Amino acid sequence: MAGNLALMLGLPAITYYFWFAVRFNGGALLPGEAADVAGFLGSIQPTWTALGLYLAWFGLQAALQAFGPGPVVEGTELPQGGRLRYRMNGPAALAITLLLAVGGTGAGWLDPHVIVEQFGALITVMTGFTVVFSVFLYVWGRRTDPRHLSGSVVHDFWMGTGHNPRLPPGGLFDLKFFCEARPGLILWVVIDLALAWEQVQQTGSLSPALALVCFGQGLYVLDYYLHEPAILTTMDIKHENFGYMLAFGDLVWVPMTYTLQAWYCLLYPPEVPTWAIVLLVGTNLAGLAIFRTVNNQKDRFRRDPDGTRIWGAPARYLETAQGNKLLLSGFWGWSRHFNYVGDLLMAWSWSLPCGFASPLPYYYPIYFTILLVHRERRDHQFCATKYGKDWEAYCAQVPWRILPGVY
Repeated sequence: MAGNLALMLGLPAITYYFWFAVRFNGGALLPGEAADVAGFLGSIQPTWTALGLYLAWFGLQAALQAFGPGPVVEGTELPQGGRLRYRMNGPAALAITLLLAVGGTGAGWLDPHVIVEQFGALITVMTGFTVVFSVFLYVWGRRTDPRHLSGSVVHDFWMGTGHNPRLPPGGLFDLKFFCEARPGLILWVVIDLALAWEQVQQTGSLSPALALVCFGQGLYVLDYYLHEPAILTTMDIKHENFGYMLAFGDLVWVPMTYTLQAWYCLLYPPEVPTWAIVLLVGTNLAGLAIFRTVNNQKDRFRRDPDGTRIWGAPARYLETAQGNKLLLSGFWGWSRHFNYVGDLLMAWSWSLPCGFASPLPYYYPIYFTILLVHRERRDHQFCATKYGKDWEAYCAQVPWRILPGVY
């Protein structure tokens, strides 16, 4: 319980600190002579502008999720049996949002500078919104699915009391899927583009460093939406309840901390030589190719285990006593999570354009490494409990967890 409470308080504090460090502390990790504490405290005061912006944003994304064009697909089988249906319209939501943003800016109806001006206030508004939203999720879960209660209010608020809250109950609008896949991810791209616009307005050009960050992160989000059904096989969607932990991560942490590199490149643009630009683009594309290829192998195998060919041969697998098939071919024979290697290559390619004047922009690959190792450990424990001796046999054939020969 104490750990859950510490994280509930700590994650917003870290988000605020990153904003302080990049905007009011000269981009340094530790407070120094350049620190403008008064300016920081003034920036995070909530404003009606920030509240209106975020409510309009959340409402727009909810409307696009509910009514945007896209196929309806079935998710994986639920623990209690049956499958839920999801509307997959991420590409349409992203395209419509960017068209509205670009068209509105070109017509003079929207000013991207408001995001720059209101960023600190938005952190406060979004955090408050997430707390209220999480209270709703807690009450909803207690009333509709009390099987998931642990007996600890703090733990249940943090982890969630319901697995798949939907509006209306039994409908297609899944709150967990929506928050995971819409407001935060698309806002990440919009903030990056707003910062790029701000730099062009200030200097007349876009620096190579900020261009690299926007390119890499935008490509990642685009790829996510082009393969959106893959999210239905993730641990978050399949196994986690929906509470403050996922809500804060989806709605606040992603857009307000993943844009740290873009902020750094706007405020302290480093020089990036041509050879480094080529190397970083190549690293990002290689990471994306590994990530997508590894995941595609598993997706094809899940759809047709006996008919799938990987690297020119029929897919090999270990069949468990429960009937599940654990893939042993391709990259999945190299390690149990080789897709994480692609994730990490992309993460580093987004931070290296920032140069080495400060460790602050490198929080993301460091944090992401810790997150992926923790996620792999959780997945390992879950599978060990579920499959027992079969999982031990699988691990004997695929001993490496992420990077072959290292971990």
